[in-house]
Amino acid sequence: MAQADSSSAARRPSARRTDTRDPRRARERALKILFQADLRGDDPVATLERVANDPSARAMLDDLDDLHDETDAVADVESQARLDAAADTTLAAPRQRVAPVDAFTRRLVDGVSEHRGEIDELIGRFARRWAISRMPVVDRTVLRLATYELLHEDTSPAVVINEAVELAKSLSTEDSGRYVNGVLESVRRSVAGEDVAGGDVAGGDVAGGDVAGGDVTTDG
Repeated sequence: MAQADSSSAARRPSARRTDTRDPRRARERALKILFQADLRGDDPVATLERVANDPSARAMLDDLDDLHDETDAVADVESQARLDAAADTTLAAPRQRVAPVDAFTRRLVDGVSEHRGEIDELIGRFARRWAISRMPVVDRTVLRLATYELLHEDTSPAVVINEAVELAKSLSTEDSGRYVNGVLESVRRSVAGEDVAGGDVAGGDVAGGDVAGGDVTTDG
């Protein structure tokens, strides 16, 4: 893969997306779909289609606000599925309309699924304390999602990393946010063709400052 010019890659502006009205929500939905698929050992694209075709599944997805406890997250999904199945056999009032899955969410899930090997190889180069298979599911899912964007989308790297760190902090822990920031900054440097310092860069903040602490918070 051709390497981008480091200065343009670091500073390129984020064009306003036309495939979503809310990039942050689209990323969060993609993350939750990938998270569910990983926990269950399911195909992410099949999980995406199930959620896209089921308003109740989308409502449940939007209600998940803590992915740190994986056991509780699975229980929430399964209990909601049972409730929804029971509701389908009654005359219960219909749910409030739930926004459809937009094209950006689809692009992210499809992209992570298609490029999984390339993504995991790159993450594995810089997450030296952890094998990907032993990471918390939410952490590796955030890393996969953001690494896909750094490799294959035109989003500003600062935005990609900032959004990933915020997702990790809001859906997992502050420590997850710091870990994600460290790994992704090294991934960004590698993609941009910059030198990446040796040693374990994934243990916290990296040299040059915390990317997630900058002013750029949205590409919408």
